[in-house]
Amino acid sequence: MWKDFKAFAMKGNIVDLAIAVVIGGAFGKIVTSLVDNIIMPLVGILLGGIDLTKSFVFEVGEGTIQFGVFLQSIVDFLIIAFSIFMALRLLAKLNRKKKEEEKEEAPVVVDNKEELLKEIRDLLKEKNN
Repeated sequence: MWKDFKAFAMKGNIVDLAIAVVIGGAFGKIVTSLVDNIIMPLVGILLGGIDLTKSFVFEVGEGTIQFGVFLQSIVDFLIIAFSIFMALRLLAKLNRKKKEEEKEEAPVVVDNKEELLKEIRDLLKEKNN
């Protein structure tokens, strides 16, 4: 059972996926910091010097509704989603170019039947002339 698990875990796709998750987590932290510490304070300054995370907090009983924090999460998501979209678009473009190059390099394979038909055609031309 251990050998099967090890073979499964060491396949290229699983290792690539694990690396992508780690890098994605780190990228998410960077984007969250960008949104929390740079973008939202600039938006607050443009809106009259307010702190969106503290200004849009509504308390109902003991519960609080934090629209500013939710807005930050939306901006966070949009930046990450756009970045992933652009990365996938770039990868798709690179894969398309690679496939086009492979198609150009692929030799033309002639079928045996085609060769025989060509020989018959040539023999018939010679016989008719």
